Amino acid sequence: MAGAANRPQTKISSFLYVITGVTAIAGFLYGYDTGIISGALLPITSEFHLGHQMQEIVASAILVGAVIGALSCGTISERIGRKRTIMTVACVFCAGSLCSSISPSPYLLALSRILLGFAVGGSSQVTPMYIAELAPRQLRGRLVISFNLSIGVGILIANIVGFTLQDVWSWRTMIAVAVVPAIILLLCMTRLPESPRWLAENVSMDAARKVLARVRDNEDDINYELDEIRVVVEEGGSGKKASWSMLAEPWIRPAAVAAFGVAAFTQLGGLETMIYYAPTLLSGAGFGKSAALMTGLGVSIVFVTMTAIGRQIVDRVGRRRLTLVMVPGTVVSLIVLGIMFRMGMAKTPQGSLILVACLLIYMVFNAGGVQVIGWLMGSEMFPLAIRGKASSVHAAVLWGSNLIITSTALSTVALLGTGGAMWVYAGLNFLCFLFVWRFVPETTGHSLEDIENHLRAGKFMELKMKAAGK
Repeated sequence: MAGAANRPQTKISSFLYVITGVTAIAGFLYGYDTGIISGALLPITSEFHLGHQMQEIVASAILVGAVIGALSCGTISERIGRKRTIMTVACVFCAGSLCSSISPSPYLLALSRILLGFAVGGSSQVTPMYIAELAPRQLRGRLVISFNLSIGVGILIANIVGFTLQDVWSWRTMIAVAVVPAIILLLCMTRLPESPRWLAENVSMDAARKVLARVRDNEDDINYELDEIRVVVEEGGSGKKASWSMLAEPWIRPAAVAAFGVAAFTQLGGLETMIYYAPTLLSGAGFGKSAALMTGLGVSIVFVTMTAIGRQIVDRVGRRRLTLVMVPGTVVSLIVLGIMFRMGMAKTPQGSLILVACLLIYMVFNAGGVQVIGWLMGSEMFPLAIRGKASSVHAAVLWGSNLIITSTALSTVALLGTGGAMWVYAGLNFLCFLFVWRFVPETTGHSLEDIENHLRAGKFMELKMKAAGK
């Protein structure tokens, strides 16, 4: 078995890419259903005559549901499996989109978006974990980040719809069309396998072997991986029996601190404010409606582009290193944005161009850095027995942070001005840099079982980047 341990897995079944592509639809739905509010909020506000507080409630209601969905689906995914949980989430996506699209009042719209948020939160909990448990170690980062990339594509499509179809589709149609990809996800998931690691815990090693044989093309690699899984299953037991209190055990605590901290900072840095409220903020700064929506579209394009680049390089550059290189750029760009908003430079043509450039530069560094690893950390840092519940808390922390930022964004702007809000986000990004430097190890190149073994041995922070084949 030593030979298998030292040999890179060069042949990966094409079926694994099919699985990744299908499950990425959940990420697309997450991105579209959260991003469509950017373009739909203007006509919703006009139809229902909303003030800024009610705008925040409508926009952030989906995040309340996301926290509930994230916390619930951890237990669900341990009970019925990762695959059936994703199928359940697809059904809720359908129901939430339909209910939102026919809501006759802003209050019912907010309630419907809570239901939709349950699906968004659930998908963000179970999908990265499902992909991570199927992926080989040297491609795990790239494949899990396909979920991030599909989120960006969903946000981009939402912004294209919001920009180009404002006068063609009503906001109700914009929301309702998400039913189509949700149905596609449900139907396709019926043909995909269960996670081999969940099967090893809850069914049998033979069932896990059958799935691995479909996504690996080397028998020695399958045997070696099964041996690793068998050891951690014997040591950790079943996730169905693991209690939530296990997360507080001293040997797991370093992973919890690292993963939950990164989850919080992916949102506290202001990304979702830019995605949800860019048109609203820019309109308030003097931009015309079309210019504000076009800039929001540009934000989405940069997000997708940088996520795609991050996906390609994260397994070579490393999770920790990539974040530490990129975060300082977000701090500087936000400081400059704050100065420009405070000085009112957006009211001049030249100032407007510089402001938009700074906004896009911020997106380059944020989307290409901490956003790349946000969902990845929760899917790979925790032991198998607690992974479902831990990834549930990880997703809930991320959505809770998102909720805090989104529900206070316009109020923060009203209190401190847009420039002051940018400086607050700059400070939070600086804290993110310090946090990653101190608490986040380098998990690149390590198998899920290797990361768990380092935790058990009290050597979590000793994890260093491990090249393929080492």
